Amino acid sequence: MRILLAEDDSETASFIANGLGELGHVVVPATTGEDALHLALTEVVDIIVLDRMLPRLDGLSVLRRLRAAEVNTPALMLTALGKIEDRVEGLEAGADDYLIKPFAFSEFSARLQALGRRQRPGAVATRLVAGDVEMDLLSREVRRRGIPVVLQPREFRLLEELVRHAGQFVTRTMLLERVWHFHFDPQTKIVETQMSRLRAKLNEGGLPDTIETVRGVGYRMLA
Repeated sequence: MRILLAEDDSETASFIANGLGELGHVVVPATTGEDALHLALTEVVDIIVLDRMLPRLDGLSVLRRLRAAEVNTPALMLTALGKIEDRVEGLEAGADDYLIKPFAFSEFSARLQALGRRQRPGAVATRLVAGDVEMDLLSREVRRRGIPVVLQPREFRLLEELVRHAGQFVTRTMLLERVWHFHFDPQTKIVETQMSRLRAKLNEGGLPDTIETVRGVGYRMLA
C-alpha cells in the first residue's frame, strides 16, 4: 500500500517508515499539516497516518479540510491525547481509527491492514486498461504497448481519470474537480498544459494519439 505518513517527530517518523518499508509498503512522508494536506489532495494514497499535533496546520484541521473536499481516503490518527473526548473529536473530524502514543508497531500495522481491507470490500481493481495503455495503481507504473511511460504524480492522476472513463467524454470542469480539487475555474490553461505533456509522453516514438479532444465537449480516452 501507499501510505501518507504525516509526523513531525523525526524519531517516530523514522521508526514507522522503516517498519512499513520492511512490510513492503511505500511511505509518502510529510512533516507539517500543510504538506500533508497538499499531498493528500495531489497524491494517490491508500491510507493516511496523521499525527494530531502537526505544525502549521493541526491534524484535525487537515482531516476536516480533506473530508470537506470529499477525499475519503481512510485515515488513522496518532496522538498523545488519550481522553475519550479527544478520541471522539478525532473521529468526528473524519478519522477512521485512533491510536494513542506510545504504541506497539504490531498493533499499528494490524490497524492499517484493517483499514486497507475496509477500503477494499471486494476485488477492487488495482490495474486499469484502455486500449494499449495499462496502469498499475499500486506500483504507480504506466505502460503503452508494453513500454514504460514515466509520469509525474499529477499526470498519473489525469491519466487515471481518463482511463477509468475510457470511451466517455470527460469535461475540463470534471478534471479540475477530480484531479486538482478545484470547484471553480482558475482561469488558466492548467488542464490543457498537463494534457499536452501527458500526450507527449504517451505518444513518444510516433505512436498514434490515444486521447481524443472535442472542442467545447472535453477529452475521451480511446478504449
